[in-house]
Amino acid sequence: MIIGGDFHGLGIARNLEVLDIPVYVIDPGFCIARFSRFQQAFFKCPPLTDPDSFTDFLTDLAIRKNLGKTVLFPVSDTAVQILAKNRKKLERHYLVPTPAWEVSRISYNKKFTYKLASEIGIPIPRTFFPENEEELSELKLDFPVILKPAVTANFYPVTHRKAIKVNDHCELLRQYRYMSSIIDKAEIMVQEIIKGGPKNLYSFCSLFSNGAVRAKIMAVRLRQHPMDFGSASTYVVTCNIPQLEELSTRILRNMNYYGLSEVEFMFDERDDTFKLIDINPRTWAWHTLGAKAGVNFSALLFRDMHNDSVQVDSFESGVIWIRELTDIPTAVSEIVKQRLKVIDYLRTLKGKKELAVFSRRDPLPFLVELFWGSYMWCKRGCRL
Repeated sequence: MIIGGDFHGLGIARNLEVLDIPVYVIDPGFCIARFSRFQQAFFKCPPLTDPDSFTDFLTDLAIRKNLGKTVLFPVSDTAVQILAKNRKKLERHYLVPTPAWEVSRISYNKKFTYKLASEIGIPIPRTFFPENEEELSELKLDFPVILKPAVTANFYPVTHRKAIKVNDHCELLRQYRYMSSIIDKAEIMVQEIIKGGPKNLYSFCSLFSNGAVRAKIMAVRLRQHPMDFGSASTYVVTCNIPQLEELSTRILRNMNYYGLSEVEFMFDERDDTFKLIDINPRTWAWHTLGAKAGVNFSALLFRDMHNDSVQVDSFESGVIWIRELTDIPTAVSEIVKQRLKVIDYLRTLKGKKELAVFSRRDPLPFLVELFWGSYMWCKRGCRL
C-alpha cells in the first residue's frame, strides 16, 4: 500500500513488479501513479492533514477489502508522522515499516537530529534555534545565512520552500516574522551556508535493520530545483564514499532505526568534512536510482518485512537519475546564467540512467504528467 501517488509512489509500484504482488495506491487528490499498469487499485483517501480520519480510513479499508498483512510505504514526512504515532493501531491490520514515534521524531524534527548528532560526534553546520526575536537579535552571525524549518512538513506545503536566504539583520528579522506566521517560533532554525552548491550535496541511502546496513547506495545530487536552495533534486549520480556510510551508520544505530532512509550531507570545503543536513525516514524522491544501480529498495523492504533475510553489499557507481519535468528547465536556467555550458549539460545525459517518470513499459503516467504539468504551469502564469 503506497501512501502518495506522485512520482515517488510511482517508482515504488514499478519496483515491486519483480515480486508479482498486488500493489495499491492511496492519495487524497490527483496523482500520476493511479495511471500505472503496475498498480492494482487506487483509493482516494482523506487529506493527511486530518490524521484521525486518515488512520480510520486505513483501518476501514483493510477490513473492507480484506487486505491481510499489507506493507505500508509512506512517501512523505506527514505520512511518516501518522504511521509512527498510530503504529500500534495500524499493526493490527498492516505491516508498518515506520519506527515508533520516539525513534521517528529524531529525524522528523531537526532539533532532535542535530542534538543527537552533536552528542555522538557527527559534524553539523553551525545552527541556532532562537525562541524569540530578542534571542535572534543577539546571535553573532556571518551573513548570508539561511532560515529553515526544523519540521519541513509544517512549512514546505504552505510555501514550497525548504529554506530562505537572508543577507543582513533587517532581512533576517523580516523573514523570521514571516516564518513565525506559518510555523511555531520554536521550529525556526538559523543556519550557516556551506558553500559549493549541489556539487557538494551527498546522500547515503540504505535499508537499515538490527543496527546494520542491509543494502545501500551513495550519490551526489548535482542539480536541484531551484539550484541554489533546492526543494528537490533533479539530477543525481551514484558514487562511493565510505565516510558517508560510517557517519550514517553511527547515527542510525544510535537512533535504533529500522527501514529505508536517506541521510543527507553537505561537504564543507573549509575543513574537508561531511556535515549532516537531514535524515529522511522514508522512501526518498530518487529512490528508483537504487534499482538501476543494483539495489531495489522497495522489494528489499517488502521481503525484510516478511522475515526474508536480505543483504546487498554492492552497487554500481556512475549511474544517473533524472527528473525530466524539472531538470530541463533547471539546466536551461543555469545555461542562461552562464553557470553551465551546453556541451557540459549534454555530457551529463550520457551513460546508464533512470528517468523519474518516463518508461516505455509504463508510458501513461508520463503522458498524464506532461499534460497536467503544462496545465499547472500555465495556471501559475508560466512561472516555474
